[in-house]
Amino acid sequence: MRITVNGQVQQAAPQPGQCLRTLLRDLGWFGVKKGCDAGDCGACTVHLNGEPIHSCLLPAFQAEGRAVTTIEGLAGSCTLDGAAPTPLHPMQAAFRDAQGFQCGFCTPGMIMTAAALNQAQRQDLPTALKGNLCRCTGYRAIRDAVAGLAHAEASDAGHDGPVGRSLPAPASLAVVSGRAAYTFDCTIPGLLHLKVLRAPHAHARILHIDRAAALAVPGVVAVLTHEDAPRRRFSTGRHENPLDDAADTALLDPVIRFQGQRVAAVVAETEAAAMAGVRALQVTYAVRPALFDPRMALKPDAPLVHDPADRDPTGRDGDRAGEDAPPLLAHPNLAAEAHGAIGDVEAGFAQAHRVHEAEYVSQRVQHVHLETHGALGWLDADGRLTLRSSTQVPFLARDALCALFDLDRDRVRVLCGRVGGGFGGKQEMLTEDLVALAVLTTGRPVKYEMTREENFCSATTRHPMRVRVKVGARADGRLTAIALNVLSNTGAYGNHAGGVLHHGCNESLAAYNCPNKRVEGYAVYTHTLPAGAFRGYGLSQTIFAVESAIDELARGLGIDPFAMRRLNAVRPGDPMVATSLEPHDVVYGSYGLDQCLDLAERALADDPGEPPPGPEWLVGQGMAMGMIDTIPPRGHFAHARIRLEPDGGYALAIGTAEFGNGTSTVHGQIAAQALGTTPDRIRLIQADTDAVTHDTGAYGSTGTVVAGQANHRAASALAGRILAAAAAQAGTEPEACRLTRDGVETPSGLIPLTELARGDGFEATGDADGTPRSVSFNVQAFRVAVHPRTGETRILRSIQAADAGVVINPMQCRGQVEGGVAQALGAALYEDYRFDAEGGVLTRTLRNYHIPALADVPATQVLFADTHDTVGPLGAKSMSEAPYNPVAAALGNAIRDATGARLTATPFAPDRIYRSVMAVRETAGA
Repeated sequence: MRITVNGQVQQAAPQPGQCLRTLLRDLGWFGVKKGCDAGDCGACTVHLNGEPIHSCLLPAFQAEGRAVTTIEGLAGSCTLDGAAPTPLHPMQAAFRDAQGFQCGFCTPGMIMTAAALNQAQRQDLPTALKGNLCRCTGYRAIRDAVAGLAHAEASDAGHDGPVGRSLPAPASLAVVSGRAAYTFDCTIPGLLHLKVLRAPHAHARILHIDRAAALAVPGVVAVLTHEDAPRRRFSTGRHENPLDDAADTALLDPVIRFQGQRVAAVVAETEAAAMAGVRALQVTYAVRPALFDPRMALKPDAPLVHDPADRDPTGRDGDRAGEDAPPLLAHPNLAAEAHGAIGDVEAGFAQAHRVHEAEYVSQRVQHVHLETHGALGWLDADGRLTLRSSTQVPFLARDALCALFDLDRDRVRVLCGRVGGGFGGKQEMLTEDLVALAVLTTGRPVKYEMTREENFCSATTRHPMRVRVKVGARADGRLTAIALNVLSNTGAYGNHAGGVLHHGCNESLAAYNCPNKRVEGYAVYTHTLPAGAFRGYGLSQTIFAVESAIDELARGLGIDPFAMRRLNAVRPGDPMVATSLEPHDVVYGSYGLDQCLDLAERALADDPGEPPPGPEWLVGQGMAMGMIDTIPPRGHFAHARIRLEPDGGYALAIGTAEFGNGTSTVHGQIAAQALGTTPDRIRLIQADTDAVTHDTGAYGSTGTVVAGQANHRAASALAGRILAAAAAQAGTEPEACRLTRDGVETPSGLIPLTELARGDGFEATGDADGTPRSVSFNVQAFRVAVHPRTGETRILRSIQAADAGVVINPMQCRGQVEGGVAQALGAALYEDYRFDAEGGVLTRTLRNYHIPALADVPATQVLFADTHDTVGPLGAKSMSEAPYNPVAAALGNAIRDATGARLTATPFAPDRIYRSVMAVRETAGA
């Protein structure tokens, strides 16, 4: 058929049942994104005869003879191999100038919808943009873009330097024009497609897989089962030290431990053939008893999730527990434990004037990064295994593949395009191993892109937790004892089980001065989806419990909640102790909690926010605080390399991936600051195992504080070498010279960088090892209105004060905070997994799993403490995970203030709020 795309007439032959989105991508228009394939997210929005549509819902043949405009052609006709049209469409320019994106995966669809709005629709954006979802920004920057508000500063040299300025992301033009290349935005000749058969049972053993019918499907090239896979076990969770996580996972396992686990993979010439092959597989299972409740999993007669009888008796599979695993005599369903105490907790409670004890429950939630998990793999010209993956940890993925397939490091390369969101979910190896097996088996390039349903049914989630907290305080508010008992559901596999448990039990307690503390923590295997790394890494769950309990104490003692924190929070000079007096490497590189408390309290008092909807609504306010170590423990490493280019610019190689965390922007600013130039003169080479020696990865908010430190050291070293060479040429001392954007100013005149670059190559490297570590703080405050008869909650005012050290890019850091608050509000108010009685996931689509839309998210005022950290580069601290952590507690405390009802489980759904309010009123009436 003939189809006109961006002014170009193209011939196309759609496959039966093919949608317009996949056809456009087949034609090379990669600005059309896949986020859901169900019309839920809007990432695939294009214009059809000038009207915006979700292209995943339109059968491709219906576009015949019609004009299709994608993001690439919004500003005018264009070709696939040409540059983006100039000038930009006004809406593209508006998103660039407002920086209305973070990861940018949703941005093409968002712009296409916004560009078609009339003035009346722009006055009602919650309705107009209800079909477009963003997981990163919190929507304020998107609102500003549509309103034409600009925030990005010009990247010029007329300032003291780029640090501290709101400069645009280096990929801004590529993102808004649809030219930014994400994982699958490339064409590879001869590409095979991989699809996975997933288990229909929560616990079973595979007795037989009949491949014959699948292999007979036209186009099927291979069927892979556990008989074809390496026997070596590993963990999908990736850390610098592989021993941190239990090696309890097989690439393909004959034992099924959750519904949705891989059973087999089909590799075929087309996706349709691969799916037909999956449907043709015949599997015989021996179904076993399953358990879904971690409390039941610890009973003496509970079914074993990892039965020793299922292990390889020769030990060749490498099955082993993680370093945080319990003693061998403990229950086999325990994946990890955390125990510790200081002081005498029972004596502390005996001294207390008031004690609060309750159990707080945090539910399972999904990351919902709009780019699903996936990878492309091929053998390069030298036969080297190469993978292009949507990952936060390319170097750790490479090392895991080398171990799994017994390959040397120089025989495996892992690289990233731009990554469409992560939030910890891509600190896992969920696709690369299967793609590698398929490539090594077939010798051909292979693509595996998870569907949204697979992401919900088989990818990792936040750890559901039950946290029993008991806190006591004297009449003056001084804490006397804190005790936590944590039950974490790690699901079928132990990836991150110990790390999340220990992290959750650490800073939530270390933030408070209290002489008596105790933790009893258990991470338990069940036959449910594996949990894993998630923004906050366990702290959102424990802080919800601890900050709710502290609030109850303050109320019972008649003490203002801000004053309660000021009285008990740690200060510089105080030991940061959770449950052990053992030495550690966490220091007060700076301290801004006092400022955060003052900023949030003052802002809440100065501006009450929107009025309540009516007189029957109950109004209240609440706050909570959080502390987080700026770097994960046990080692986090980064290497950077930078060189002077012939044109007088610089090439900076760094290992961290860009997935909306803003590291690309920050790295450019850090290097430019050290080199006396502007970020537009820094060309980034990143997230490629060929580019630098090593990088642990962009997780634990380390992109700035670890990789940024390596970058700063490399750039500073290069600046020193350039100055020394220029000084020698000018016959003076380096101290008499100044490095600028265009050259080195010497007493005898300017020596251009282009002239210096003609000499011996100027290159320098830098390294960082992630120690010592500092701490950052966040304070969240809300004013809310609650309708007592419906349970509906309206947020009238939202404030977060953040201690981020020197803020390298205020606009970008503000966006990180806003996005963290928005994501946390989703978890606090409505995001929730639903399961059937057999352990199957019911929330398989975005329309059934409610993430915040623009209409759901209030404006959050972001305030920064004025601190300068002695640990982070140029005084900076991390600020990606931390904003998420205190939100649920602060919201719960505000609802408690409004209604008198203490909510002890998230999400705070209207029916749950209604029942709690009615219970309080019934008790009061009695």
